[in-house]
Amino acid sequence: MSHTADRRAPWRAALGDIIYNADTPAGRLFDLFLIAAILVSVLAVMLDSVAPFRARHAAALDAVEWALTGLFSLEYLLRLITARRAWHYARSFFGVVDLLSILPAYLALLLPGAQYLLIIRVLRLLRIFRVLKLVRYLSEASVLTRALQASLAKITVFLAVVLTLVVILGTLMYVVEGPQHGFTSIPTSIYWAIVTLTTVGYGDIAPKTPLGKGLASLVMILGYGIIAVPTGIVTVGLTQAQRSARREAAPAVTCARCGLSPHEPDARYCRRCGEGLPT
Repeated sequence: MSHTADRRAPWRAALGDIIYNADTPAGRLFDLFLIAAILVSVLAVMLDSVAPFRARHAAALDAVEWALTGLFSLEYLLRLITARRAWHYARSFFGVVDLLSILPAYLALLLPGAQYLLIIRVLRLLRIFRVLKLVRYLSEASVLTRALQASLAKITVFLAVVLTLVVILGTLMYVVEGPQHGFTSIPTSIYWAIVTLTTVGYGDIAPKTPLGKGLASLVMILGYGIIAVPTGIVTVGLTQAQRSARREAAPAVTCARCGLSPHEPDARYCRRCGEGLPT
C-alpha cells in the first residue's frame, strides 16, 4: 500500500473515488453505466458495417457514435485529472485501451473507414471483473499466462517445424499438379498446404492427379496428428503452472528428518526420505 500523501484537491479526490473505486455505490453505478455505454457503442459499430441498415439509419448511427465518443473522451480526461498519478494511469493497460477506444473516431475524419476500429472498445469490458467482484478469476488468467510463457520455447520450435513442412509440401504439390490444376505458384501451393494441414479445407484449390490426391491425403492425416501437439504442450504447461501456484499459496512444509522443502500441498510423507510431514 502506498503511503504517498494525497495532494489532490478535495473535489478531485471525491470525483476520483467515484471513477476509480467500484466498491462505493456511486462508483459501482458509474462503472455499470460505462459498461452499458460500451455495449451500445460496440453494437453501433457492428450495425454500421451492415450496408442496408447503414443506408436507412446513417444519421442515427453517426449521432450515437459521436455522442459516445464525446462521452468516452470526457471520461478519459476526467480519469487523467482525478488520478493520483496521471502519467501512471496513461501508461497502464486500461489507460492505453481507453485512449485507443476514442482515437479511431477522430482518425476517421481523415481516413474513412477507421471508425470500425472503435470495436477495440470491447476490451474495456474487462473492467466487468472488477465491477462484479470477479477479480478472483484473474488469478486463473495468471496461471494460463504462466503456462503459455513456460511453453513458449516448445511452441516456437513446433511452429518452425510446421512452417518448414508447409513450404516443402506446397512446393511438392506445385511440382506434381502445376498451374494447369490451379497451383499457379509456390506461394499459392503453400497456402493450400496450410489450409489442408490445419484441416480447414476451403476447397478453392484441389489436386486433380492421382499422385496429387495421394499427397493431399498424407497432408490431411498429418494435420490431425499435428493438431494434438500444441494441445499437449499447453496442457503440460498448465499442469505445471497450477502445481506451482498451489505450492506458492500453501504454507511451506519442511521435513523434520532431511529438511526438504517445499512439498505438495496434499503431501503426507516426505518425497525424499518418507518421513511423515507435520499437519
